[in-house]
Amino acid sequence: MADQLERVLLDRYRLLGPLGRGGMGTVWRAYDERLGREVAVKELRLPEDLDAEQRQAWTARVDREARAAARLRHPGIVTVHDLVTTADEQPWIIMELVPGRSLADLLAEHGPLPPGRAAALGLEVLDALRAAHRVASSIATSSPPTFSWKGNAPC
Repeated sequence: MADQLERVLLDRYRLLGPLGRGGMGTVWRAYDERLGREVAVKELRLPEDLDAEQRQAWTARVDREARAAARLRHPGIVTVHDLVTTADEQPWIIMELVPGRSLADLLAEHGPLPPGRAAALGLEVLDALRAAHRVASSIATSSPPTFSWKGNAPC
């Protein structure tokens, strides 16, 4: 882990620590050395059992999805800044770092939300999903860890 924390991608993005892990990979808090700001960097986990043709198709899909996500403009959707590939052909998505807590963390801490608050949050998520749909983006996952709010909201 210490080696990973010292890793700098493309002489630019210094990995500071993991923010979360999921089926698609690990999201890291990172520092953009060039622009002097913190960002989120998603290390995409390539399935190990792919042959060369499947790997190429997977990489093309990641590229399409990153391009679609980069076109999204909505206050409830994280901004995608870049898609980069390291020398070992590992794709990484560079994104806006949104300070806040995930819905999963909030639910773990506070338990079920009051119905009115849950409905209001559902409408916020729906608005973001509608914005994504307008750009014809496919949403890979829509689970509690995927959604987060700035500050201490939503509770």
